[in-house]
Parts: sequence; C-alpha cells; structure tokens
Amino acid sequence: MVAHGFTGDADRPHVRRVAGVLARYGSVVTFSFRGHGASGGRSTVGDREVLDLAAAVGWARELGHTRVATVGFSMGGSVVLRHAGLGWEAGGAPGVGSDPGAGVDAVVSVSAPARWFYRGTAPMRRLHWLVTRPSGRLVGRYGLRTRIHHRQWDPVPVSPVEAVPRIAPTPLLIVHGDQDGYFPLDHPRMLAAAAGEGGELWVEPGMGHAENAAPEGLLTRIGDWVVARAG
Repeated sequence: MVAHGFTGDADRPHVRRVAGVLARYGSVVTFSFRGHGASGGRSTVGDREVLDLAAAVGWARELGHTRVATVGFSMGGSVVLRHAGLGWEAGGAPGVGSDPGAGVDAVVSVSAPARWFYRGTAPMRRLHWLVTRPSGRLVGRYGLRTRIHHRQWDPVPVSPVEAVPRIAPTPLLIVHGDQDGYFPLDHPRMLAAAAGEGGELWVEPGMGHAENAAPEGLLTRIGDWVVARAG
C-alpha cells in the first residue's frame, strides 16, 4: 500500500515509479488521497486522510490480501504512522470503525514530519502559505491539482510523534534523507525515540525529500525489509 505525499496522486510519475519497484515484492495498491488528482473532496493535509488509508487497507483485505504493509511518503508518511498508531479505538480518528482486521502488518514512513505546524524551512513556509491563504489554495487547485480545505483543524489531530508509541508490536521503519529540505533530522530522530525498541531508523546519506528523492536502491531495501517483517 503506497500513500503519496501532499500534492501528489496515484497517477504522478514519481508515485508510479515507487509502486513499480515495490511491485517486485508483491501486489501494490495505490490510491489518491482526498482532494488530490482525480479523487473527490478536499485535502485536510494529513488529518482525515487517515480515513482514506483505512478504506484502502480495508479494500485490500476484501481483495483477499492477508498481509498488508503501508509505505507512506511525507504527508503520506505521517498518515501511515497515525493510522497504525491510532488503531481502531473509538475516538482514534473521526469516523474510524472498530474492525481489528483492518490493521496492518508492517509500516514504513519516509520523509515524514514528527510534529505539526513546523515552519523552520523555506519549503515548509511556502507550504503553509499554500494551505492557509486563499491565493495559495487557488495555486494548489489549478497549479498542483490539489484541492485544499479552507477550514483549520478543530480539534488538532494527534501528531505523528504522539501516535508512534502505540504502533508496537507492528514492525515500524522510519526513513529520512540527511539532505531533506522540508524536515531536518530532528523529526525522524523524534519519531525513532518515541518508537523506542519498536522502531528502526534509516538515515539516508545524500537523500532529499520523499518519493522524488528516493533512489531505486533504497526502494529495493524497503521492499526487502517489508517482506522480512510482514511475510
């Protein structure tokens, strides 16, 4: 299961490339989060996208896949962490059901933020303009094929770093490039610290941000890791 980053969608070449490499290891399900590409609705930038992932995982189970791993990038990386950490408890996320069979068998988060509202890099300041300003949302809609909801989060959702301690015993891999221009290394280190012995951290030398920056060699290592952990 591949969960793309913000302003991506299942038809973007970089998402299809990732899916193509991972397909060497098993069946791959791709989908577009709400408000992205051909999907309906409007993006909530990682909040209710947990429901989109839950629906995709449930669909994979209905197709007969008995072992499901989620691999998310950037926003999608935060979503796979929150999806696995929130589980299916009542109140874990708005509208999430209580089907224990809808969980996952392994989680890989690539280039994800640890905490919300980070503005410490120029790309993240531009992203906040895109999300919070009417003119930015117009650019997102017509320039990036991403329709962004105008409402602010209320309540603020559980952050990735708050969700991570609840993922165990599900195997967890956190991957981050040491040249990531969006989120510096304190983000993956916070996530790894929160996971404790339940998580594994790979810091990739020379790698930038998310799908575009993930070389084929890294994707093959991720595929090997998933097969070893999820079976």
